[in-house]
Amino acid sequence: MFDRTCAALERVLAPDQRRLLVADWCASASTPARALHHVRDALARNLREFGADYAFLDRSVREYDARTRRDGFHVLHDWDGKAGRVNPQTIAVDVAQFALDRRADEPGHEITAAILLDYHYLAILALLSLRIWDEGEPGANLDRLDGLLALLQGDGGSGHLFSARAATLILIATAHYEPHEGGYSVLLEKVRTLDQKHLIPIAVDHAVAMGCHLRFGLEASYGRDVGAMRDDNVADYPWLHFAVETLLDAYAPENAAIAEGLINGITADPSAFLARAAFRERFDSRRAALLDAFERFRPGAHAYSPLSFFFNFSHNVIKGLVVDAVLRARPWSVTLNDLFTSLSDDDGKVDAAKTLMVHARRSPDRIRGRLTPVIVYDPATGRHAFGHALRRLTE
Repeated sequence: MFDRTCAALERVLAPDQRRLLVADWCASASTPARALHHVRDALARNLREFGADYAFLDRSVREYDARTRRDGFHVLHDWDGKAGRVNPQTIAVDVAQFALDRRADEPGHEITAAILLDYHYLAILALLSLRIWDEGEPGANLDRLDGLLALLQGDGGSGHLFSARAATLILIATAHYEPHEGGYSVLLEKVRTLDQKHLIPIAVDHAVAMGCHLRFGLEASYGRDVGAMRDDNVADYPWLHFAVETLLDAYAPENAAIAEGLINGITADPSAFLARAAFRERFDSRRAALLDAFERFRPGAHAYSPLSFFFNFSHNVIKGLVVDAVLRARPWSVTLNDLFTSLSDDDGKVDAAKTLMVHARRSPDRIRGRLTPVIVYDPATGRHAFGHALRRLTE
């Protein structure tokens, strides 16, 4: 089924197919609001009325979603913390409804419709990233998703970019709240079976994501109580240790991306790493070279740094940029991977991080009794986290 699903996606992601869908939704509607109604309703039905490929994808997605829920992950649906349940509509449909409520009859609905359609397909690719072990060779299946991601973000789409590589889809699929966390350990054992070519990008993504996520938690959720953070993130720490220790094994002086991933992951909880003999042995054997390499990534006041970026869940970064894009009818060309590194061009990254923070401040969560934005960009706190980690590593 994986191969057939990918083949159907290759056809529906063809440039002309998406252009025709968006043009049909917009041309058949008397107002922009009616067009967005069409988009929302079509996404809620997995577009199954548009032909055989779409009908097959609807069945395939529902089957894969059921399997993945049994594994403990709700890739397509968000958790409603106030109601204590999984939302009945998919995340893409929820965002489509939000756009419908907020945009009304504003111009630019064609771009908004195209972004929503692409976001729907991103969720399907993320779902498939957790099924690469079901049949065939997992690495080859992940490569197949790389091709589909390139199609999604290529000609004929909205122009909105989500992710630079399929390895990141695994993070996008799993980095939101799950009421039961047993699936994370099972998934980690599956990930460990991948070869180095596929393992290293996953380790880089998770080192940075866990660094950003746990640094946020330490400040916002746990009042700088490291013990409370460790107790509340039992599912996260094995992934953090896997990511950092995998990158330590792969480190070479010429690989700046691995060095950046390492320092970002270590800043999450330096003492936890130093307490592990496996980490100390790997780190001590190349201590001088690593400390020198880390200095390149000390956050400054102006250049973008992922060490200054803090959030509750990686998926909320993706979702936040989509929400901003549909509200303004302007796609973002900054991917999640761009926000995970200082090594790519700075164009738009500080703007994207600050835009996300503005939206988060407008809709804060109540954490420890205080209204708190769940996405923050703060170079001063980033410099503090970096300095603390280096002091611990040199003691």
